[in-house]
Amino acid sequence: MTPPAAWTADPLSWGYGPRVFEMFLEPTCPYSVRAYGKLDETLALAGEDRITIKIRLQSQPWHMYSGVIVRCILAASTLPGGRATARKVMTAIATHREEFEFAHHCGGPNLDATPNDIIGRIEAYSGVQLAAAFALPTLDREIKWHCKYARQNGIHVSPTFMVDGLVQADMGSGDAVADWVKRLVPA
Repeated sequence: MTPPAAWTADPLSWGYGPRVFEMFLEPTCPYSVRAYGKLDETLALAGEDRITIKIRLQSQPWHMYSGVIVRCILAASTLPGGRATARKVMTAIATHREEFEFAHHCGGPNLDATPNDIIGRIEAYSGVQLAAAFALPTLDREIKWHCKYARQNGIHVSPTFMVDGLVQADMGSGDAVADWVKRLVPA
């Protein structure tokens, strides 16, 4: 698939309710992967008409290929299917997280991997052809938006959660979905 000449990144947003739950995630962070895995259950339990979940990508330099992987997800959002295509890529990365990570953040087989190797793995696992969209020269504007938005909100690590624009420092990926929902849509 090739992105259109005038591309748009589809927002990584699910649900349409008034309560906004933002998840700042780094795609290879094990805690972010755990939080990402709760997206569908959270929507189902809270109700798509009651909450909107927005994923904000939080690249972190200690996850060595974080920038490449974040760019792949955002590139996927420019392709036909938009957020659904990006979701296929996010799920493939989450399912095969260790294939994209370094041992102890500094070693292992990925030391010999190139960015093209990483893109190829993501394409193989997700079934999404990303190379052309990855190469969009102006895709960095979307990447910078995610980074700037996080920094403006004082967010530096993942996963971090915001509800209606307020950081929830005591909310974590290890919390039960039912506990999240109690906070998102109180009775």
